[in-house]
Amino acid sequence: MKTIGKGLFSATLGLIAFGLLLFVPAGTLHYWQAWVFLAVFAASTWIPSVYLMRTNPAALDRRMQVGPRAETRPLQRIVITAIFICFPALFVLSAVDHRLGWSAVPTAVCLLGDALVAVGLVLAMAVVIQNGYAAANVTVEAGQPLVSTGLYGVVRHPMYTGNVALMTGVPLALGSYWGLALLLPGMALLIVRIFDEEQLLIHELSGYREYTERVRYRLLPYVW
Repeated sequence: MKTIGKGLFSATLGLIAFGLLLFVPAGTLHYWQAWVFLAVFAASTWIPSVYLMRTNPAALDRRMQVGPRAETRPLQRIVITAIFICFPALFVLSAVDHRLGWSAVPTAVCLLGDALVAVGLVLAMAVVIQNGYAAANVTVEAGQPLVSTGLYGVVRHPMYTGNVALMTGVPLALGSYWGLALLLPGMALLIVRIFDEEQLLIHELSGYREYTERVRYRLLPYVW
């Protein structure tokens, strides 16, 4: 019950924060792209979260342990702090773009962005459903098993693959091409995070080194 209450509070607070990051810099509530995005985001996170609340509340609790203070590795604290700056900046830049009319994004492209957001969020939650130890912070728990099938049989970091889809989809969903400018620094931060995380996993998670030899791609199949 504690996890359920914490999850609902966190989800509600997150939506309020996203709304402020969008409608305040946009200077208007007449921003249909933002309303659709918020609806897609809510549905794509709340439905899987309710499922986890019922089936594996411990996994959901791990997903809520997020932020620089939750990280134990110094480099990860730096990376997650930078991500916590870049992600809100993505919202604000896209909203300012809407306000000033820098981009002319067709409705079809906005809806494609919403689809990417949904795919990214659902993929990330599917990873947690498959691997209950998939935490939001970089850590290895006592007795943690190596998961190497399903999504992990395609790429080594499927949750981050979902993050890439999300980062690409957000500015498009919000009607902004300029927001895509933050995709490259976001990708760079993910790459740094992955390299450091793999160093930890190779040393502390049994069988991970052999797993990296079987599954060659870290983030995107046939790319990297």
